[in-house]
Amino acid sequence: MIKEASLNVLGGALEECSRDPLTGFFRSGCCDTGPQDHGLHTVCAEMTAEFLALSKYLGNDLSTPRPEYGFAGLKPGDSWCLCAGRFLQAHEEGAAPRLRLRATHLRTLDIVPLSVLRLYATDEPLS
Repeated sequence: MIKEASLNVLGGALEECSRDPLTGFFRSGCCDTGPQDHGLHTVCAEMTAEFLALSKYLGNDLSTPRPEYGFAGLKPGDSWCLCAGRFLQAHEEGAAPRLRLRATHLRTLDIVPLSVLRLYATDEPLS
């Protein structure tokens, strides 16, 4: 599988999102992407009950364990690499979770403007 350059939305090195639970399209702990990642799983977000309920309602149940896939299910407080499109949809629905800019891949900007991402950022750009 081909992985694109690991840069974040601020132009720096992409930081790790989560190893517990292990996240990322490549299951590397980072929100890396590549040509195979059609969902663009690039937003490092902190799960909330509200977002998990919205995602389940929209047909992507992230909270129910799926042991056959080695997936324990997500709970509020877990960090996870979300699809950029789903994050934008959650923003439009008023249910977007907090996120970390330094762990959110640069390709996210293809779908979500930096000004929107900054509304939910828990980390601030280094000055």
